[in-house]
Amino acid sequence: MSETLAPVLGEATVQELRDALRGELLQPGDEQYDEAKSVWNGAHDGSEPAMIARCTGAADVIAALGFARANDLEVAVRGGGHSVAGLSTSDGGMVIDLSPIRNVRVDPAGRVAYVGPGAVWGDVDHEAQQFGLATTGGLVSTTGVAGFTLGGGIGWLMRQYGLACDNLVGADVVTADGRLVHASEDENADLFWGLRGGGGNFGIVTSFELAVHPVGPEVYAGPLFLPGDAAGDLLRFYRDWAPTAPDAITTAVSLATAPPLPVIPEEWHGKKVAILIAVCAGPVGDGEALVRELRTVAEPVADLIHPMPYQFIQGLLDPLWPKGINAYFKAANLAGLSDETIDSFVRLHQDTAGPQCEIHVHQMGGAVARVGQSDTAFPERSMPFVLNAVTGTPEAALLDAHTEWARAVVASTQDDHTGRAYVNFLGDADGAAESAYGEETYARLVALKERYDPTNVFHLNQNIVPSV
Repeated sequence: MSETLAPVLGEATVQELRDALRGELLQPGDEQYDEAKSVWNGAHDGSEPAMIARCTGAADVIAALGFARANDLEVAVRGGGHSVAGLSTSDGGMVIDLSPIRNVRVDPAGRVAYVGPGAVWGDVDHEAQQFGLATTGGLVSTTGVAGFTLGGGIGWLMRQYGLACDNLVGADVVTADGRLVHASEDENADLFWGLRGGGGNFGIVTSFELAVHPVGPEVYAGPLFLPGDAAGDLLRFYRDWAPTAPDAITTAVSLATAPPLPVIPEEWHGKKVAILIAVCAGPVGDGEALVRELRTVAEPVADLIHPMPYQFIQGLLDPLWPKGINAYFKAANLAGLSDETIDSFVRLHQDTAGPQCEIHVHQMGGAVARVGQSDTAFPERSMPFVLNAVTGTPEAALLDAHTEWARAVVASTQDDHTGRAYVNFLGDADGAAESAYGEETYARLVALKERYDPTNVFHLNQNIVPSV
């Protein structure tokens, strides 16, 4: 949460902005203010913005940004509002709220989706699946398209079709000085490079152009629940299987506590489980062969991998991550899964701070690894696994213990940690970006920041700090 103090603004000054906006301008005391200021992560829901500009298009964004700069208001940009680190709000500043710009238009012939910055992945999937198309989207359907894509975008289609940022083919961007520019491979290519993994550091994207691919409407997918004491066996099998798996399958392992769902035997509710989630991007008939080996690790508690609608697997985790949950994530890129790391994961899985403390190991490779490391700003392409220590609790008082546990999970991976991390999975903001991106990529990002935002107007993000 920022501690920036809001300047005192006269009503006449504020009225100028109201007149300039087609959307609403909300301030403390307005009827819709409390709802408008709320964000997904309850741990960061106490901020009191001086004003929230609910923008309806690029013109509103330009007007709001210009007003904020002219009146020394800190700028927070909100798309879906799902920032784990709480970076889509500001205490005493201006929230440029893009949520009203939720339009999605799919061109099935050109296989491009034109997406507004306030859209969430459920919006995109709803439109694209009408034509049997999809692109790599969030692991929770209420995740915003904007932050997810700009930070990289790890999702269930990535090994077949690349990260979300790899599917970004164009974007309209309002820069810090209020210009509207287009970025693509052929136009403002340096900015386009930075948008694909560099987060919201360089401007406010007002329209995304995303490549979409034939997927669904049915896919072979779902979770396989194993007993918690099989966690070590699963991870040891997984480290050998995952790097050579076909591109058509993307998986993740979750060491978790079984939720009280009817599809899980009641006697396992609240007990430790090791979960393998798989999504096969190709024909449904090919799916069983792709997961056959994974079913041999241990006798399952519940095997829920079967043909299902693509939109169902996209929303599978939604009930576990409702708006208002107090969440903290900590991430690390892993060069491998050593016995020492696996043993640490098994121990920490049994000794969690709460039922929603989970160790997620994402399978990388495939199309992700075939993009050149310097082709986008995404921090690292060669790592076979990404770790996310995930925590959530409805009780704010428990968050410190959850945070300590998540940090212990990441600290236990020193033998395998590459030193970099996926920025969208980082619950901390201050100083996190430099180490996450690595020296070479970070230096290039700094140079880009100095060109497009030299005074760091857009600093509420995993921030690239200009040196000038």
